[in-house]
Amino acid sequence: MRVLVTGGAGFIGSHYVRTAVTETDDKITVLDALTYAGNLANLEPVSGGFEFVHGDICDAELLAHVVPGHDVVVNFAAESHVDRSIAGAAPFVRANVLGTQTLMQACLDAGVGKVVQVSTDEVYGSIDSGSWDESAPLRPRSPYSAAKAGGDMIALAYAVTHGLPVCVTRCGNNYGPYQYPEKVIPLFITNLLEGRKVPLYGDGGNVRDWIHVDDHCRAIRLVVDVGEPGEVYHVAGTAELTNLELTGKLLDALGAGWDMVERVPDRPGHDRRYSLDDAKLRALGYAPRVPFDEGLAATVRWYADNAAWWAPLKAAPS
Repeated sequence: MRVLVTGGAGFIGSHYVRTAVTETDDKITVLDALTYAGNLANLEPVSGGFEFVHGDICDAELLAHVVPGHDVVVNFAAESHVDRSIAGAAPFVRANVLGTQTLMQACLDAGVGKVVQVSTDEVYGSIDSGSWDESAPLRPRSPYSAAKAGGDMIALAYAVTHGLPVCVTRCGNNYGPYQYPEKVIPLFITNLLEGRKVPLYGDGGNVRDWIHVDDHCRAIRLVVDVGEPGEVYHVAGTAELTNLELTGKLLDALGAGWDMVERVPDRPGHDRRYSLDDAKLRALGYAPRVPFDEGLAATVRWYADNAAWWAPLKAAPS
C-alpha cells in the first residue's frame, strides 16, 4: 500500500511514519513544509525508509504531482499551538482550513482510496461533566480549534458531496518523544532539566485527557484499515488530569519541588475540561496499551537522554 503522510515530520506524524516504516510493508511518502515544528531529525531513526517531499498542503500544483498513485492519505499537517493562534490566527486558518480543502481536492482528483483527517477534541469547546460522543456539536473557542473544526467540516463535506472516502479522527492531548518543547509536557520537562521554573496557567484546574502518541497512531492506523468513510472516530486518553496534577507528577519525576512552579495569568478563553467517549473506536477492536504513569516516565527519560535534539529547538527563534 502506498501511503502519503502530510505533516509527517511533526510530532505525531513522525511517530506514525516511524511505526509504519518499521512495522508494515507500506511505501511511505512524507510531505512536510518544515515549519518551526517540522523537523527531519524526527525521522532519522527510519532514514532511507521513506520518500520525502518538502512542500505545503496549500500548494495545489505540488499536490497534483505528489498525491496521485497513493492508496491512502493521512493528514497530520496543521498549525496546532493554541497560544500561537491567539497571537496570530492567519497561519492557522491558512493551514488548517485552506490547506485541508486543497488536499481534499487533490485526493478527489487523484481517486485516493482512503483519506484520514487527524483532528482534536478541542473542536468541541469545553465540557463540565461526562464525555462527548461523535454526535456532539462543534463549539470551538480558540482560533486554533476553530480552524481545525473548519478543516474537519470541509473534509466531511467532500465525503458527502463528492463521495471522497474520508474519515476524521479526534484525539485528546498527546505526549511522548520528539514533541516540540512548546507543549506543556516537554516544556516542563526540559525547563526542569535546565533548572528553570515552569509556568502554570491560572489556578491549574483545567482538565485534559492524556494519551501516548503510540496509542494515538495505532488508533489512526485502525481507522485507515477499517474505518467507515464519512465517519468520525474519537481516540480517548488514559488519564484525565488537572494541569495541577500533571505538574505534580512532572515535579516528582524530575526531583523538583513546588518552588520551581511560577504561576502565570490564565490565557484568554482557556477551555476548562475536555473528555472524549471512544466506544465507537473500541467497537472496532481498539484499546490503549500505554498506562499514563509508565508512558510519562519513559517520556521523561527520553528528554533527559536527548538534549541534543531539544536544546537547539529551545534556543532557536521561532
